[in-house]
Amino acid sequence: MHIVLTVNASWNIWNFRKPLVEALVADGHEVTILAPRDDTVTRLESLGAKHVPLEMDVRGLGVLNNLGLVGHFRRHFEALQPDIVLSYTIKNNIFGAMAARGMGIPFLPNVTGLGTIFLGSRPMFMAGKLLYRHAMGRLPTVFVQNEDDRDFLTQNNLLKPAQLRLLPGSGIDLDGFAASPLPAAEGKTVFLMISRLIRDKGVGEYLEAARRVRQENPDCIFQLLGPLGSENRTAISQDELTPYTDDGSVEYLGATDDVRPYVEAAHCVVLPSYREGAPRSLIEAAAMGRPVITTDVPGCRAVVDDGVSGLLCEVRSAASLAGACTAFASLPQEQKQAMGDAGRAKMAREYDVSIVIERYKAAMAELVGAG
Repeated sequence: MHIVLTVNASWNIWNFRKPLVEALVADGHEVTILAPRDDTVTRLESLGAKHVPLEMDVRGLGVLNNLGLVGHFRRHFEALQPDIVLSYTIKNNIFGAMAARGMGIPFLPNVTGLGTIFLGSRPMFMAGKLLYRHAMGRLPTVFVQNEDDRDFLTQNNLLKPAQLRLLPGSGIDLDGFAASPLPAAEGKTVFLMISRLIRDKGVGEYLEAARRVRQENPDCIFQLLGPLGSENRTAISQDELTPYTDDGSVEYLGATDDVRPYVEAAHCVVLPSYREGAPRSLIEAAAMGRPVITTDVPGCRAVVDDGVSGLLCEVRSAASLAGACTAFASLPQEQKQAMGDAGRAKMAREYDVSIVIERYKAAMAELVGAG
């Protein structure tokens, strides 16, 4: 088959869908990535996939402006003639589905999180509801990444229960993210947050919690890893970050293509996000045997067993996050290690990437045949 994957950033495919692309290519399919061009394109092509640039406004939320994407997708689909389209991220899901429906092309979206459109104002929520119903209401299959999102979509009458199938995020390569023992304590506890620097990920709460904890316990080290200048309307600026790095509350580590050395050097990985699909940073951390601290919200709470493989805290609360970090720092090293071991076991049991690949193959077989 000719399989097109579309998403709002090419790096998303490289970082999160690489094993799926490799599996599809290995099965003899022609794979095309339809996404805005970035510096991962050459690496994607090295997997045996083709890349076609997609022009789109990643940040803008205006419905009328984004409706032009339907025409963009239609022209690309006419040129590419795919047998099926696999889609990720909200704009590609909605406007790609609209284009594919009019052309009779099987379309398989993955709702990787409900995001800003459902976290924002009431008018934005209502617009999102109408778009979901119109674009995806008649699709046979829609993947979601956690039970909370599935329940939200059905209880708000956006999609029907029979359409929705669960995936454990993008899965995790357990060999690529091998477990390792926690670093020696040596009187220090290193906390690491891995994220794009945007408000919806809870970066503001992390910065403030770090400042609070370090005032009482300077042996707690807080690190932040991820790119500044994100193409997101809730992006944190350098000016907002600087006061926290200047006073020693947080060490900003910049961005990286490989998080593994940083995770290995940490005792705990933190993500105080407002809502997730299946948070990749926590899944990778748990696979590597690191306890996690995250918010008690959809997506995040699914990947941690509270008190067993990590700790949950209240959303949008720097005080609650600071309390969880303080509580973790006070645990004996043996208990921290036991949490890390429990997280690794959970990832092996529930999040292995092979689960994702097999569910995609089964869904595609149903939609277009075995190929």
